[in-house]
Amino acid sequence: MSLGAVILTGGSSRRMGADKAAELWFGVRAVDRVAEVARACGARHVVTAGDIDYGYETAPDPAPHSGPVGGLISGAQALRIRACDRGLFLAVDAPTLFPSDVAGLLAHPSPGAAFEGLPLPMVVDLSAWPAEAQSDWPLRRLVEKMGLVQIVCPKDRWSHVRGANTPRERAALLVDQHDAHRDRIGRATPPSEKA
Repeated sequence: MSLGAVILTGGSSRRMGADKAAELWFGVRAVDRVAEVARACGARHVVTAGDIDYGYETAPDPAPHSGPVGGLISGAQALRIRACDRGLFLAVDAPTLFPSDVAGLLAHPSPGAAFEGLPLPMVVDLSAWPAEAQSDWPLRRLVEKMGLVQIVCPKDRWSHVRGANTPRERAALLVDQHDAHRDRIGRATPPSEKA
């Protein structure tokens, strides 16, 4: 199967108070860190779903600020155009995600999987995408309609898989992920890093 990835970047970032996609995490923009994870997972194409160009193929959200499903719909369409038959859907506010966090989702058979109580990230065969999906659907409804298996996210991974929506959550994750990041790239970055 040909895997593509969609990174949701279309939110207003109101709770964060700054563009979440452009926030720096260990010296790298959040959108670039998430794209790196997607590529490490085998994604041949990476699409951002939203109206801002971050240097990737962009799939405009048909109904901005109406919820994430509109961005998922436009992203899935972009992946189909690129002849992808499976999609890895990621949130830009989870730049602390590691490929190992989504390995279980990627390994799951058709139609795909998501974490219980945490619908993003999700992996789905694009053939399972419901034609009747609407931008105003809650994510939970989309997951159910596609028949995705919901697996339990390990407790020790929950916070960095969920990501950060506020400056306080971001600060906590920077501290929590400091050692993991240092081990990963071989150098330390101050946990108080600012964008």
